Amino acid sequence: MTGLGTIVNCAAVVIGAVIGLIFKRVLKERFCELITQSMGLAVIFIGAAGGVGRIIELNKAENGTVQIVLMVLAFALGSFLGELINIQKLTERFGSWLKIKTNSENDGGFISGFVSASLTICVGAMAVIGPIQDALSHDYSTLFTKAVLDLVIIMVMASAMGKGTAFSVIPLAVVQGSITLIAKLVEPFLTDAAVSSISFVGSMMIFCVGVNLMFDKKIRVANMLPTIIFAVAFSFLPI
Repeated sequence: MTGLGTIVNCAAVVIGAVIGLIFKRVLKERFCELITQSMGLAVIFIGAAGGVGRIIELNKAENGTVQIVLMVLAFALGSFLGELINIQKLTERFGSWLKIKTNSENDGGFISGFVSASLTICVGAMAVIGPIQDALSHDYSTLFTKAVLDLVIIMVMASAMGKGTAFSVIPLAVVQGSITLIAKLVEPFLTDAAVSSISFVGSMMIFCVGVNLMFDKKIRVANMLPTIIFAVAFSFLPI
């Protein structure tokens, strides 16, 4: 069944959020703060592992230095475009709309929880590769693994940041569902180099999400999302 992986992934996020919200009711504020920091630390290491792993691979490649420079350029161009569009603001506006619709006006952490959780589970190699495998070969293993990881991540984030994290299931369904639907159309363009490039920049953005959580920074990670477009485009250059 095409799309089963994303369905299971979304269900896991909802379950994780429910469990986390139950725990939040019995946790004091200082525990929530520490949990948020520990979650940030974990996300940093997840992002760093993917990014460093790719850097090591590129350093061994004959044209590795050129590819690294191209990824840096992709980040510069992608971040400029994202800032121009201001994707972060659009995401926060959607979070504000959800906040009103769910009668959560008194929840000060709703929007930040929604944005942080959405970026954590929607940006990364597994969120891209998993739906592609789902569509092209009905291989759900990657998304089933991601479902378990997301359940734990959202459970912890919900216990620390509130119910805004639960609504990250909406962008998750849209992003992974869209990738699954269009995978057949773009199959000829999904080279190993393109997928590796997506994985690389995705890991770096996950790292930034972790920094935001760990150190209470305000890196506008959503505005970096167009980097993926440039990274894929550069992967087709004859170098």
